[in-house]
Amino acid sequence: MITITVPETEMFDNKENRFFLIKETKIKLEHSLISVSKWESKWKIPFLFKSEEKTVEQTMDYIKCMTINDVNENVYSAFTNENFSSVKEYIESPMSATWFREKKQQKKSSEIITSELIYYWMVLYNIPLECEKWHLNRLLTLIRICSIKAEEHIGGNKMSKNSILSENQLINLERRAKFNSRG
Repeated sequence: MITITVPETEMFDNKENRFFLIKETKIKLEHSLISVSKWESKWKIPFLFKSEEKTVEQTMDYIKCMTINDVNENVYSAFTNENFSSVKEYIESPMSATWFREKKQQKKSSEIITSELIYYWMVLYNIPLECEKWHLNRLLTLIRICSIKAEEHIGGNKMSKNSILSENQLINLERRAKFNSRG
């Protein structure tokens, strides 16, 4: 979580044709799977898709989705360049001491990552739902570690006991949803 202080600012309301004051405000923000999920449900595009830059409106809306305390809607229009820089730095932070040695021949996946896919990975690797509140980069690091460790345990075509259990759990969840049953 990061706390941003938006300074006191005088703004002009074009509709009302008057000036108004926005008091200094502290905004608490979390870059989490919950925030991404809210943003994707509104914009209907993947948040983590890098090919297109987000518009100013989309970026500001993501900051709103990240907000975890109650603030006046007008405070977002008083964001300073320093506020934006702090948020950007926070979002880009790995939030982990873990690092990965990249293989030279490793292919980049062309799979488009959405919040639903991340939730799927959480279910697959039995990651508790509470982790959806973690910083997104930390959660993705955990998922990557789970993936690497699962590959190490598979050994050829054999699946580990945990992988089999995870896969069966997913199949059962899908069947329950499909047939609208509890068990």
